[in-house]
Amino acid sequence: MRNDVRALRRTRALSQQELGQALGVSRQTVNAIEQGRYDPSLPLAIRMARYFGRTVEEIFHVD
Repeated sequence: MRNDVRALRRTRALSQQELGQALGVSRQTVNAIEQGRYDPSLPLAIRMARYFGRTVEEIFHVD
């Protein structure tokens, strides 16, 4: 699954650590999501969408 997490994070000038803290996850989790090695749980995907003011579908793209 592709995602736009890295691009959205960079538009807000956030580090992976800062985004992780805001979402209640580790920097490693943010990195794994950005790299496409880990698909977030539905609750985490929803938190990310709300944080960025987007829908889950706008951030995560099923190939």
